[in-house]
Amino acid sequence: MTALMKHLLTCLLALYTCHAFAGDIMVREGESIHDALRQAREWRRTNDPRCVGGITITIEEGRYYMSEPLFLRPEDSGTKESPLVIRGLGKNHQSVICGDARQRHTQMWPLKEQGYSYPIKKHDDGLPMKGMERILDFNTTDRTITIPTPPQNVLQTKNLEMVVHQRWAIAILRVKDMKVEGDKTVVSFMEPESRLEFEHPWPQPVIGGEKGNSSFLLRTTEQRDGIEQLVIVDGANYVRFEGITFKHTCWNRPLHKGHVTLQGGFPLVDAYKLKENPGLPWDKNLENQAWIERPVSAVTVRNAHHVDFHSVLFENLAATALDFVDNVSDCVVQKCTFGNIGGTAIMGGSFAESPREVHRPYTDLAKRCQRLTIKENFVVDAANEDWGAVGIALGYVRHCTISKNHVFFLSYSGICVGWGWTPLNTGMENNRIEGNNVSNYARQLYDAGGIYTLSNQPGSVISGNKVSRPYPAPYATNDRGFCIYLDARTDGFTIENNYTGDIAPGIAGRPLTNQRPIRRDEIGDNHPGPNIIFKQ
Repeated sequence: MTALMKHLLTCLLALYTCHAFAGDIMVREGESIHDALRQAREWRRTNDPRCVGGITITIEEGRYYMSEPLFLRPEDSGTKESPLVIRGLGKNHQSVICGDARQRHTQMWPLKEQGYSYPIKKHDDGLPMKGMERILDFNTTDRTITIPTPPQNVLQTKNLEMVVHQRWAIAILRVKDMKVEGDKTVVSFMEPESRLEFEHPWPQPVIGGEKGNSSFLLRTTEQRDGIEQLVIVDGANYVRFEGITFKHTCWNRPLHKGHVTLQGGFPLVDAYKLKENPGLPWDKNLENQAWIERPVSAVTVRNAHHVDFHSVLFENLAATALDFVDNVSDCVVQKCTFGNIGGTAIMGGSFAESPREVHRPYTDLAKRCQRLTIKENFVVDAANEDWGAVGIALGYVRHCTISKNHVFFLSYSGICVGWGWTPLNTGMENNRIEGNNVSNYARQLYDAGGIYTLSNQPGSVISGNKVSRPYPAPYATNDRGFCIYLDARTDGFTIENNYTGDIAPGIAGRPLTNQRPIRRDEIGDNHPGPNIIFKQ
């Protein structure tokens, strides 16, 4: 045998060996993704040659119902040279990881105007752009809300919820009792939401305020719990999801506890007002004490790095879609689509959840969420269940980039970065909001911004974004809606080359018409710091 033939034979053997030990695991409809993940884990544990170059779990077209979340643990981690890839087969996102269809609501009163259709295709129980009533009285002593007397059939309906408009948040209150007093009806509510609603004053419904009383609606909800979570990545690194669909999750909390929020869709677990000697060392005017919890998410990532999502479809999810909760870094969300999301589409970083009190300035949280990249995604029709949620929300973070995303049809703000309401150093720094297109936001609530920031974030940038003017929300109780809103104590940003204009007719997401630069006097200010740099 010649030397050349020996060399060719060696190369062919090497190619055969590589192919034979490729780390490919195929999952077909009716089979278990959990079992496939366990197989990959065992290959890692035994240092199987099929781990060389990475393990790919390929999910064929079909629906894969998750009676429990798919858990990815440290033992499922890949490496830079050998990642774990979970991908759908084909280009049409027909590999669907799903739970239960979200609960449905029937708006009992006021009845929605007949013939109304949402500008984009939606489920039947969409936002009540028309068909809300005004609150007559909000009584913090008796813990009641007075409304015009509803029709008799509504008074006799069981399992009613009241959805209350509260400027930049909503409350979902389970009705306990309705006492008719002529043309007025006094409504009381169940616990714990009744205490939280009436003891914590911020926000609360406006009575006789800037633009008239806050609004409400009464509705019923399917009284059932359903699957809320599809995937939990906890401690697994170098994982990539691509070409799959996450679809159908529920939101069970309002069925059992109601839903009273602080801001951004974060439910209160305890709260009250400082009635004697208000103020704390870091804020002499502070009156509120509040502890919050994080909304549930369909896909959760924590204690992990290099967990990426590429060309993934998130749709028909009742609460948060994708959440990078804590101790995460170097993750990428790119070219994904988020549609018909009940809460926030993409969330990341701490928001000082309980057991911490949310109004304190913290210095240790930003380093626990850093170097997230969120780019080239489409976020459409988010925050349609909890109107106070947003499109993209990052809390205490640093070195994060939000770029070239299209974010539109939102009840409140579009892209939000920062937390804490403080001018003090919190470790937030070098966050970049660049080249995004935000339109059709603030459709229900005001005190909003297409791009919205909080607190001191040195070295951060808002640049090259195109943001429509806020939607004329029909029930807003103030006029604070801005393309860019530098809310409480925002500082450290360079703002340059951002544009506004009119929303183009037709398909959502089209470029703005009549574009022009955003002027400094059009940017919303709420006690910004001295280190804001504006360039044009």
